[in-house]
Amino acid sequence: MQRFAMKKLEAWKNDDNRKPLVIMGARQVGKTWLMKEFGRLYYKKVAYISFYNNEAMKHVFEQDYDINRIVSAITIEVGFTISSEDTLIIFDEIQNAPKAFESLKYFYEDAPEYHIMVAGSLLGVALHEGISYPVGKVTTLNLYPLNFREFLHAVGEKGLADALETKDYDLIDSFSEKYIYHLKNYFYVGGMPEVVSKFINNNDYIAARELQKEIVLQYKGDFGKHISPNELPRINMVWDSIPMQLAKENKKFFFGQIKKGARSAEFEKAIQWLVDSGLVYRVHKVNEPHIPLSAYKELSFFKLFFVDIGLLGAMSELDLHSVIEGNRLFVEFKGALTEQYVLQQIMSDTTYTPYYYGTAAATFEQDFLIQKGMDAVPIEVKAETNIHSKSLKAFYDKFHPSISIRLSLLNYKEQDWLVNIPLYAVSNM
Repeated sequence: MQRFAMKKLEAWKNDDNRKPLVIMGARQVGKTWLMKEFGRLYYKKVAYISFYNNEAMKHVFEQDYDINRIVSAITIEVGFTISSEDTLIIFDEIQNAPKAFESLKYFYEDAPEYHIMVAGSLLGVALHEGISYPVGKVTTLNLYPLNFREFLHAVGEKGLADALETKDYDLIDSFSEKYIYHLKNYFYVGGMPEVVSKFINNNDYIAARELQKEIVLQYKGDFGKHISPNELPRINMVWDSIPMQLAKENKKFFFGQIKKGARSAEFEKAIQWLVDSGLVYRVHKVNEPHIPLSAYKELSFFKLFFVDIGLLGAMSELDLHSVIEGNRLFVEFKGALTEQYVLQQIMSDTTYTPYYYGTAAATFEQDFLIQKGMDAVPIEVKAETNIHSKSLKAFYDKFHPSISIRLSLLNYKEQDWLVNIPLYAVSNM
């Protein structure tokens, strides 16, 4: 399975000022596989240490930060000599060993010749709860579920994926029907690596859906393991409410839909836990479309999205026939899925931080807003070929952005005030 992050890891390996690499991401997005596969491809030896139920190795780091002693202990654990020239050291589930995480600072300062890569499924939560982060001493990489281009590679459509990179829309648009076919499959299957593998083995939608349901249950099982009994009900209520929140015409997160009379202070800790765990993305509203967008962020207004569109479909009980029957998928479930899809591609296949813009009257509301150079670029998401863009036009007339983007099922088209980009080409924004 091809992951584009592999190129970033290769660049990290060859960096003269290489620092220990921290891979962040939700459980089951492929962090462990990526690290091991990278080690297999680019190193002679891989010293893999998991801190899950590994008290002996945790104790090694609790004594002191003597790197020579630590490397000797790792050598004993893995059973072969560790060399800085040809060995990749992997610390997995590192959230279970805070001292091992803190040791990265000393690896960088005292022994930068070692190639060290770490990951942890709930590392973001652990950092939020007080594990000391070695600021300036590590490099961070966020890993997400497979994006649409990676999905195309996985299903054997490398040519379609490569064509998107050319931005040659005469070529791309000539294959629009094939892109839309695979896009519908992606809407249903999503990008969780194990689910994609299950699907491509025999094109089995039902098996993919059953595995998605298992993953959702495993996530909920994690809540019970890592959350206090007092906070657990709130986590579950927020998690269960997200499909309903996204299905609204106005997808702003509304606490009253969790339970009657709910207030933000009551659920903020639960939402933050889900965000820190990587299971939920929070997209903030900005009150003015000016640069830098981060300066105009409103902390109390936001949308919540799932880590993966396939898991959202499973929780929403999306019917299989919506995939195989024409464009029903885009019509019936456009509210719940299309913005989720676009958000996921922005996060995993562009360099932009997504926001959204709205007013009290909703006249100029935009599904997303990104900062492109010195411009605030509005993005309107259309699930179908019905592309009347009243809100986008109103936004343009008021703020006159240098570029406005509409994402739809239509082919690429430049108009005098906007650019229509096909939904399957979000990466080209």
